Amino acid sequence: MTPKELLYIEDALGHEKYFQTKCKETANQLQDGELKTCVEQLAKQHSQIFQSFYSLL
Repeated sequence: MTPKELLYIEDALGHEKYFQTKCKETANQLQDGELKTCVEQLAKQHSQIFQSFYSLL
Protein backbone atom coordinates (compact mmCIF):
# COMPACT_ATOMS: atom_id res chain seq x y z
CA MET A 1 0.00 0.00 0.00
CA THR A 2 1.19 3.48 -0.74
CA PRO A 3 1.47 6.10 2.00
CA LYS A 4 -1.39 8.01 0.39
CA GLU A 5 -3.64 4.93 0.50
CA LEU A 6 -2.78 4.38 4.15
CA LEU A 7 -3.70 7.98 4.92
CA TYR A 8 -7.04 7.50 3.19
CA ILE A 9 -7.78 4.40 5.27
CA GLU A 10 -6.71 6.19 8.44
CA ASP A 11 -9.06 9.04 7.56
CA ALA A 12 -11.95 6.67 6.85
CA LEU A 13 -11.40 4.85 10.16
CA GLY A 14 -11.28 8.15 12.01
CA HIS A 15 -14.50 9.35 10.42
CA GLU A 16 -16.36 6.16 11.24
CA LYS A 17 -15.14 6.24 14.84
CA TYR A 18 -16.24 9.89 15.11
CA PHE A 19 -19.71 9.15 13.67
CA GLN A 20 -20.10 6.19 16.03
CA THR A 21 -19.13 8.31 19.05
CA LYS A 22 -21.46 11.17 18.09
CA CYS A 23 -24.38 8.81 17.51
CA LYS A 24 -23.87 7.23 20.93
CA GLU A 25 -23.65 10.64 22.60
CA THR A 26 -26.77 11.83 20.83
CA ALA A 27 -28.72 8.66 21.64
CA ASN A 28 -27.91 9.12 25.33
CA GLN A 29 -29.45 12.61 25.24
CA LEU A 30 -32.66 11.67 23.43
CA GLN A 31 -35.95 11.26 25.29
CA ASP A 32 -38.00 9.84 22.40
CA GLY A 33 -37.58 6.05 22.51
CA GLU A 34 -38.16 5.49 18.79
CA LEU A 35 -35.68 8.17 17.77
CA LYS A 36 -33.17 6.91 20.33
CA THR A 37 -33.41 3.38 18.87
CA CYS A 38 -32.88 4.76 15.37
CA VAL A 39 -29.75 6.68 16.39
CA GLU A 40 -28.43 3.64 18.28
CA GLN A 41 -28.84 1.61 15.09
CA LEU A 42 -26.83 4.25 13.23
CA ALA A 43 -24.07 3.88 15.82
CA LYS A 44 -24.07 0.11 15.24
CA GLN A 45 -23.87 0.62 11.48
CA HIS A 46 -20.88 2.92 11.84
CA SER A 47 -19.27 0.37 14.14
CA GLN A 48 -19.77 -2.33 11.50
CA ILE A 49 -18.36 -0.10 8.78
CA PHE A 50 -15.33 0.62 10.99
CA GLN A 51 -14.79 -3.11 11.51
CA SER A 52 -15.10 -3.72 7.77
CA PHE A 53 -12.46 -1.11 6.98
CA TYR A 54 -10.23 -2.39 9.77
CA SER A 55 -10.49 -5.98 8.60
CA LEU A 56 -9.19 -4.92 5.18
CA LEU A 57 -5.86 -4.16 6.81
